[in-house]
Amino acid sequence: MTVNVPDTRRLAPEADPSMAAEVHSADASLYERLGGCYGIAGAVDVLVDRLFKNVRVNANAAVHEHHGNSANAAGYKFLVTAWSIEATGGPKCYIGHDMTVAHENLSIDKDGFDAVYMEIESTLFYLGVPEEETTEFMGIIERYRSQVVTA
Repeated sequence: MTVNVPDTRRLAPEADPSMAAEVHSADASLYERLGGCYGIAGAVDVLVDRLFKNVRVNANAAVHEHHGNSANAAGYKFLVTAWSIEATGGPKCYIGHDMTVAHENLSIDKDGFDAVYMEIESTLFYLGVPEEETTEFMGIIERYRSQVVTA
């Protein structure tokens, strides 16, 4: 019996967030149009590295306490990837806290949220994610502002 196992050693065109929207039909979910798990994980990998180095984001001491320790990057990437997969219409896989609980002790103000927002948007642009998908994803991020901004 032969089992057909996808070759995951190379990136399929539909997993490239800059090309995924072209590969999928018009009724595809944002999750699919961003390249599914592989596309989102790749984007988050770049994003988290940028967030951990972003001076405006890390001006908040509580945020810097987490971002300042590179050992936290792998777990943070996992959680942000899982959250993004669910938020864009992919399978349920996020095991973290809801956004209110996850951010309640960080004293994030409007400027801090805006810094993260701009870094996400810049990363999507850097990766070549089409404008329609970027706008849709940024709308999802914006809907969480009131749950994240506490200062």
